[in-house]
Amino acid sequence: MNFINALNNILWSYVLIAVLIISGLYFTFKLKFANITEIKEMFKVMLEKGNGKGVSPFQAFCISAGSKVGTGSLAGVALAISVGGPGSIFWMWILAIIAGSLSLVENTLAQIYKKKEDGIFVGGPAYYMELGMNKKFLGIAFSILITITYGFIFNAVQANTITAAFKHAYGINPFYSAIILTALTAFIILGGAHRIAIVSEIIVPIMGVFYLVVAIFIVLKNIAAIPAVITLIMTNAFNPSAVSGGTLGIVVMEGIKRGLFSSEAGMGSTPNAGASASTNHPFKQGLVQTLGVYVTTLAICSATAFIILFSGVLTTTTYKGIELTQTAMIHELGTFGRVFLITCIFLFAFSSIIGNYFYGIVNIAYTETKWIEIPFKIIALGMVFWGSTNDAPSVWAMADMFMAFMALFNIYAIIKLKQPAIECIHHYLEERKKGKDPTFTKNVLSNSTGVECWDNKGEISL
Repeated sequence: MNFINALNNILWSYVLIAVLIISGLYFTFKLKFANITEIKEMFKVMLEKGNGKGVSPFQAFCISAGSKVGTGSLAGVALAISVGGPGSIFWMWILAIIAGSLSLVENTLAQIYKKKEDGIFVGGPAYYMELGMNKKFLGIAFSILITITYGFIFNAVQANTITAAFKHAYGINPFYSAIILTALTAFIILGGAHRIAIVSEIIVPIMGVFYLVVAIFIVLKNIAAIPAVITLIMTNAFNPSAVSGGTLGIVVMEGIKRGLFSSEAGMGSTPNAGASASTNHPFKQGLVQTLGVYVTTLAICSATAFIILFSGVLTTTTYKGIELTQTAMIHELGTFGRVFLITCIFLFAFSSIIGNYFYGIVNIAYTETKWIEIPFKIIALGMVFWGSTNDAPSVWAMADMFMAFMALFNIYAIIKLKQPAIECIHHYLEERKKGKDPTFTKNVLSNSTGVECWDNKGEISL
């Protein structure tokens, strides 16, 4: 753990923050601020009906949102505030907006370089590293990294949050919670990708809407305190010593670290879900997945932050993770808050577990070693159990380390493949200005080498 913490300090203090901000700003300008100006289009595209040939745009959104709207939205926000101070929320917002451009690019690339396998579309960073960059060794390395990160480490984080929350709320021994959680996970993941998509399509919208409704109620209940809370966030974001006695570096690092965990923009995770959708233009799925970045960070994470800051419990308790969010919710809503939040925690984190598993299984398929699937399922379930019964700091530290490596790998790839991504996105924007429903063909690209699922008529049918 000493080694992991030291490595995390180097990665997050000096390397990753610079890479995320510089690359995010670069693509924001190259895409003519599409990550900001196309929000209305994101909602429109997300609600388009699928053609029945693959996962619908909405289902793909729900799979990726299911993995994002989890621990990061509840425990991660609380951890950022307790360690970095209220100002870390401002830097979460900044990261979400800037990194939205990374999400547009990575998900567009996933669609351009997707493949057909066993009657479904598959894709993601491993595929565009191989097909677009002609570097299969990088694809294999990334597929191994994301399989370990999501299938094992992140699922341990989600499971840890669920069992810690039940222990804090009702004193339930994590060992018993671990058994039940592992059994439920097994039931869902053994049903395959379609069962995962169906469960995510049901859970994610319901839990997200209900959580936001309750959060809005709490905001209205504390409406007089909104100016003071916003002032607190902004003051701490630029002058942390005046509020929490901390340093600007810690505030920024915690905000960006937890913002990346929540939004996953630029990490190379959501493209695995984005590639599975059937659509007539790759950029449409880029828009859909980027909407997920904004929903999780700007809406749900902000809601959690405001609940904690309204309650005032930050200065009266030593809790740092999910227990802080629980204490704040109980302070605001009493017994109902306890029951409501424990339900949200379970659904949020459980949907993340099955979404994370989906990313792992897609990347195992990429390696063309199907015999690994059964050991992967066993180890994934084992990590759910392990995370449920181990201490939170060690689980979070491992997650931070693997998350940093994934982001660095993926951002390198999308920078190398910036030309086809930019050409594709500009084509969409120009066609829409003409009043057309943009349809992508591979001759849109100046170099279509490696493009398999698109011909000169559009998307190839499954």
